[in-house]
Amino acid sequence: MSNQRPILALALVLGFTVSFALTNTMAGLAYREGSDPLTVATARFILPTLVLPLILWLTGARLTLPRRDGIAAIALGIVTALYSLAILIAIERLSVSLAVLIFFLFPLFTSLIVGVMGWERLTAVTIGAAIVAFGGLALTLGVDFENLSAVGVIYGLAGGFGLAAVSAVSARVIRSGDSRPVTLYLVATATIVFIAMCLVRGDLKLPASSDGWIGIAGTSLFYATGIIGYFAAIAMIGPARATLYSYVEPLFTMAAAFVFLGELLQPLQIVGALIVVGALTSAGIAGMRRRAATS
Repeated sequence: MSNQRPILALALVLGFTVSFALTNTMAGLAYREGSDPLTVATARFILPTLVLPLILWLTGARLTLPRRDGIAAIALGIVTALYSLAILIAIERLSVSLAVLIFFLFPLFTSLIVGVMGWERLTAVTIGAAIVAFGGLALTLGVDFENLSAVGVIYGLAGGFGLAAVSAVSARVIRSGDSRPVTLYLVATATIVFIAMCLVRGDLKLPASSDGWIGIAGTSLFYATGIIGYFAAIAMIGPARATLYSYVEPLFTMAAAFVFLGELLQPLQIVGALIVVGALTSAGIAGMRRRAATS
């Protein structure tokens, strides 16, 4: 089983990054057909809330957490809803590329949190790979820094730090190695928060066509797959490494945009993509060598 663990972890990482990328593409389809970020965000949290109890029941696992862990998981769910809303506001105030770039500081924030708290050893390779990958990501996204909104930047940073905090703390809550009950508490809490926001606003922006509903269904399905795989990966390989590999997600997002929307990459963006992949590959190889040396 130990020999299969790295392969399973890699499959989870690839799975959640591709799923989140397709989530973004499907959400764009829903927006184009009349929906909006709050409605889509609410919809995509509902499916994992419904699916996870069934999975836990079929596998004979417990649905509930100990009181202390349950309270922590509920708090993480509230933070998840808040950081999700923060990044949506950042996208409204900034260009999408700049908002995503700021948000993707979260792997650096995660590494710093777990290092400062003493939960994981913070290596120079991890920090260096994250910085290089972030630089490559900036090239890949083709960010335009004109007309910056200070409010948008603050919300983008808040969104990135919120995900980093959830990623770091969730690893402490997932004590048994089974991430699914923690994920259930988290998504169920976020669902309640988003439904409450929709009720306060009093207006759901539902799609006006079948294509829009395909977007809603697709973003819900891929988000459910992604978030379950994401926290499973954190349980297996730790928050710092799981979030570091999240830098691959924007690359898959752009690939999906090319396939489904016909968006083309510029030469400088291709260079940036290669830098990201190279940095992540180097970090992964260094990590495997370090674990082999200590085993």
